[in-house]
Amino acid sequence: MGFADMQRMMRQVQRMQADVLRIQEEIGQRTVTASVGGGAVVATANGKGDLTALRIQVEALDPSDPEMLADLVLTACNEARRQAHEMMAQALAKATGQSGGVAGLPGF
Repeated sequence: MGFADMQRMMRQVQRMQADVLRIQEEIGQRTVTASVGGGAVVATANGKGDLTALRIQVEALDPSDPEMLADLVLTACNEARRQAHEMMAQALAKATGQSGGVAGLPGF
């Protein structure tokens, strides 16, 4: 591989890195919402997977069964985070033409 080819490849890598950062920022501003228990608990997360809102309907507050509420909250939060990560992975795969992460690297 010649010097010119190496420079061209480095520019291409830099453009891809910039694209990935831009996409991560854009997707990070989007939100996903997960609802469980017929809407009793609703969790919202941003594209980075951070929980941004949690709504609990008063009907879900049963003093005799706090475990049920805990399970609903965990399920809603986990589902919202899963959806956020999936949204990010799909956007990055589409932008980079990869399936399975950026340049085939898992976790990106």
